[in-house]
Amino acid sequence: MRRKAKIRNNRQSKYGMFLVSTVVLILLVVVSIKSVELRETRQQYREKEERLLVQIQEQEDRAKELEEFKKYTQTKAFAEEMAKDNLGLVKEGEIIFKAE
Repeated sequence: MRRKAKIRNNRQSKYGMFLVSTVVLILLVVVSIKSVELRETRQQYREKEERLLVQIQEQEDRAKELEEFKKYTQTKAFAEEMAKDNLGLVKEGEIIFKAE
C-alpha cells in the first residue's frame, strides 16, 4: 500500500511541477510580449513629444513675431506706410511718378 501511495504521490508531484512550470512559462511569454508592446508605445510617445516640442517652439516664435508686429503697428512709420499704400497720400514736397 505504501508503495502505491508513494508512486501516486510521485506522479502527482511530477504533474504538479509540470503544471506550475507551464503556468510560469505562460506568464513569462505574456510578460515578454507586453514588454515589447510597452517599448513600442514608449517610443511612439517620445516621437509625439518631440513633434509637440517643435510645435511649441514654432508657436512661441510666431508669438514673438506677432508681438513685434503689434509694436510696429503702433509706430508713426507704419501709419505713414499704410497712408501711402492704401490711401495714396504723400508727404509735403514729395514727387509722384506714374508709370504709363
